Amino acid sequence: MKKAVFALCVLLLAASSQAQVDQATEQQIRNSLSVLLPGLQPDEIRSTPITNLYEVTFGTRLVYLTSDGRYLIQGKLIDLETRAEITEARLGELKVAALDKIDESQMVIYGPDDAKYQITVFTDIDCGYCRKLHSEMEQYNAQGIRIRYLFYPRSGIPSASYDKAVSVWCADDRKAAMNRAKAGGEVPAKTCDNPVAEQYALGQTMRIQGTPALILEDGEILPGYVPADKLRRALDQRSARSGG
Repeated sequence: MKKAVFALCVLLLAASSQAQVDQATEQQIRNSLSVLLPGLQPDEIRSTPITNLYEVTFGTRLVYLTSDGRYLIQGKLIDLETRAEITEARLGELKVAALDKIDESQMVIYGPDDAKYQITVFTDIDCGYCRKLHSEMEQYNAQGIRIRYLFYPRSGIPSASYDKAVSVWCADDRKAAMNRAKAGGEVPAKTCDNPVAEQYALGQTMRIQGTPALILEDGEILPGYVPADKLRRALDQRSARSGG
C-alpha cells in the first residue's frame, strides 16, 4: 500500500510540475550543454514551476538552465508558499529510479520479501558502524525491516576493502561470507564477474560520503548507523505522514 501511495505522489508531482518542453527550447539547452559539458548528454529536460527555467538531469544529479541555455543554476528549488522542497523530491525520485534498475539478484539481502519496510544500504566490509548494523540484523528484521546491501568500498578501487567485497560476492554462499567478513573473519580470496565496481560508481553519483548509507523507499538518504527500534519509529512516522 505504501509503495502505491508513494508512486501516486510521484505521478502527481510530475504532472503538476512538468509541462511539455518545446523542441526549440530543448535543442537550445542541449546545444549550450554540449559546449559547457562536451561529451555529457542529459537524460531528460523538464520544465519547472518557474517560467523559462528548466530542470536537466544526469543520472541522479540535476541542474537548472534558463530557456536560452545561458544561465545554469545549481541548488535547491523550494516553493515558499507550500513549503515543498521541489529539488529534494525530484532527487529522491531519481535515486529510486536508479535503484529500481538494479535487479535484486545483484544484491545481498536480509529479510523476507513481505517485510513492512525495505531499505537499501551502501555498505563497506571494514566500516565499524557497518559491522555494528550487520551484527544487529536480526533486530532489523524483527522490526519488519528488510535490508538490501549494495557494496561501497570507501577506500576506492583498487583497495583491500574492494577485494574483500569481491570475495564476498564470489563466495559460494554470499550471505555466509558476508556474515563472516562483517564479524572480522577471513573470507577466501576469490574473483568472478561481480557488481561491486558498478555499485561503487552508483554510490558516487549519489554522493555517498560515508557508510553505512541508508536509502529509504522514497530516495531519502540517512547517513550512518541507526538502531533498529529508532529506524522503525522513523519509518512508521513517515508512513503515517504519507498515509501509508
